Amino acid sequence: MIYLYYTDMFMGYSFGPEHPLQPARIMLTYRMIEEYGFFLGYDTEVQMPYYASEDDLLMVHDPGYIQAVKEERPDPALGLDEPDTPVFPGIYDASALIAGASIEAAKRVASEPCVAFNLAGGLHHAFPARAAGFCVFNDCALGIRTLRKRFDRVLYIDIDAHHGDGVQYIFYEDPSVLTISIHESGKYLFPGTGFVDEIGSGDGYGYSANIPMPLNADDECYRYAFESVIPALFRWFKPDAVVAQLGVDTHYADPLASLDLTLEGYGYLVRRIKELTDEYAAGRMLALGGGGYNLEVVPLAWTLAFQTLRGEKMPEELPKWWVDAIMKMIGRPPISLPDRPKKKSDVPRELIETVANLKRRLTIIHGDIF
Repeated sequence: MIYLYYTDMFMGYSFGPEHPLQPARIMLTYRMIEEYGFFLGYDTEVQMPYYASEDDLLMVHDPGYIQAVKEERPDPALGLDEPDTPVFPGIYDASALIAGASIEAAKRVASEPCVAFNLAGGLHHAFPARAAGFCVFNDCALGIRTLRKRFDRVLYIDIDAHHGDGVQYIFYEDPSVLTISIHESGKYLFPGTGFVDEIGSGDGYGYSANIPMPLNADDECYRYAFESVIPALFRWFKPDAVVAQLGVDTHYADPLASLDLTLEGYGYLVRRIKELTDEYAAGRMLALGGGGYNLEVVPLAWTLAFQTLRGEKMPEELPKWWVDAIMKMIGRPPISLPDRPKKKSDVPRELIETVANLKRRLTIIHGDIF
């Protein structure tokens, strides 16, 4: 069973028409899923989200920070400023709605083996007392904390182009949460973190795993990195539930990153995460949207993710309204499935060494887990 959390009110989370994060991507994804008729399946249900309460937000965020957001008070010290995360009218309610959707979705996952998907979620850069990278409240961490009320072990996996720094920070000393992030290297991209030597501290030492990817990493690079590390971590950690941040700014056409993943490659990652969740966590997954800044790509990618999480194939024929809209907007047919032939490339030595380094560090801590 898959539950999709959606409301048109998600459009209220908007930093302005010139900002890279455009809420229209959420609405367009919902419409594409609807046009394909995927909601008609017996295994699919749309859920209306609720606003997170202040008590909900306190599971992760500091009271002074929550109050500053509520007061719509610009404060560079709290990350509430230009250009990334400026204050806008209604910022508290808009942010609390996204957070509430992820909390409600996590409760659903805790109550039954299922996938619960919050398209608007995945705001992984927010810290307990600071906004960052377009993220006000960290719904990923709120979802994890909600699941931890029911389960002993939660695995967080993040395939966004940007390192999931806020989530890592919040659980850096917590051995009940294994955080995994596979992302463009912080040498090249915000937030400049997520290196192999960031493996946790205190009781959480060895419970943070990062795979920084080289520039222009393609499908083969991602397949190599994923299969070399992540199935073994699932097998060793044995999570009770999984939280997956499914950002699609890894796509070759995304304007903010320098990666080379195709839709086929993205779909492969989503499918493998679902397979591992089914095998080790009884299919209990909280799925979250995340990054993605090309309006031509994001709806198609997240519709592909939705179908993949249902265990169904994505039709190659695009809805006519989508083809017409893209033709009108950019004067050419839209990217489709498959979006381009997969390149046959060798995995660069830099990535091979990165993976070997991570495995070596984790083996020293946990023994022969690979």
